[in-house]
Amino acid sequence: MLITIRLRALLSAVAMVGLLSSPATYAQPDNAELLEKLDFLQQQIDVLKQQLADTQSQAVETDAKVEAVADVVESAPAASTEPRKTTIGGYGELHYNNLSAEDPSRDVEVIDFHRFVLFFGHEFNEKTRFYSELELEHSFVADSGGDTPGEVELEQAFVEFDLRPGLYSRAGLFLLPVGILNETHEPPTFYGVERNDVENIIIPSTWWEAGAALNGRLGSSWNWDLALTSGLQIPTTGSNAFRVRSGRQKVAKALASDGAVTGRLRYLGIPGLQAALTVQYQFDPSQEANDGLDDGTLVEAHIDYRHAGFGLRALYARWDFSGEAVEAAGADKQTGWYLEPSYRLNKKIGFYTRYEQVEAARNRDRFDQWEMGLNWWPSENVVIKFDYRDRSHDLASEFGRDFSGIDLGLGYSF
Repeated sequence: MLITIRLRALLSAVAMVGLLSSPATYAQPDNAELLEKLDFLQQQIDVLKQQLADTQSQAVETDAKVEAVADVVESAPAASTEPRKTTIGGYGELHYNNLSAEDPSRDVEVIDFHRFVLFFGHEFNEKTRFYSELELEHSFVADSGGDTPGEVELEQAFVEFDLRPGLYSRAGLFLLPVGILNETHEPPTFYGVERNDVENIIIPSTWWEAGAALNGRLGSSWNWDLALTSGLQIPTTGSNAFRVRSGRQKVAKALASDGAVTGRLRYLGIPGLQAALTVQYQFDPSQEANDGLDDGTLVEAHIDYRHAGFGLRALYARWDFSGEAVEAAGADKQTGWYLEPSYRLNKKIGFYTRYEQVEAARNRDRFDQWEMGLNWWPSENVVIKFDYRDRSHDLASEFGRDFSGIDLGLGYSF
């Protein structure tokens, strides 16, 4: 724009010079005055020529700088638009148990830092994520050959992929979609110092396997899970014969000749309610052919409801095994259920009671138990627990195992 204006001024001046140089102009009476004007106009023309030359030089220099900047930008690596986010969390719980049994030799009075767990997660991009859970049980693990209860366990390590809205998959090591506590078991989320026995013996929580899964939503009220994973290795002899909890392989060089398939359907259409049905089929729960334990099916159903301080959890689970050996031992049908009403007075205090019944493979795992207690949350993610338990076993051969007593607990999550 500036160059154009100055060019027009220069042309106007040239035109004026031509006009003044014409015979008509020199016909005017005062030639000295005209010569003075011509000299002044010539000076203005010289100034405009110099300004035009300077402007053109600046334009060339500016173009060179722009081109140099463009070259730098083009040669620089492209900035990543993918998010990079790593998260850390965890939970822990300290237990004190003081239980008096009918047989005094079976009394229990212990304090134990039961679990210390760390979560690590990472978001590779908006559609791909990683989750893991590393746990230390009972405070420490001794050197090889030491006699301590401690264990270090990798409970989760999987990658999750978004396939499309409402559908995603995961692959790796993950918690199975069964029961209430198996996937959500941080201490501030449940009542009682110890986890309920149905989701310990019948559903062997915490229970993880390796494999792949699909998870999806059906409208706004339903979602579903389908998983193909490694299976159990339930012993068929010894003191733990046909005991489901003793069959967890924990994906530690796990036998994989026969796996399992798990399906779950959940209803979430009512505020505060979760209702679910899970079915799992074990192709060979002992991982050994012709040993009298051929296959197994788990059916589990539960509700978890909360409204205006009132809460109710109810769960039923049943295993059906086939095979001559398991049927002869009377362990082909193993069941458990519990009912747990609760009431939360406010954000800090809540009370509960629970009745549960377990009918599993071994005599020690056949009992009913009453429990009552309270939780105090000084913070949303910190809880102090107290409860009283009374357990009665079914069979006379288990005389002396019946007990009653108290539990105290401290738990947190972050």
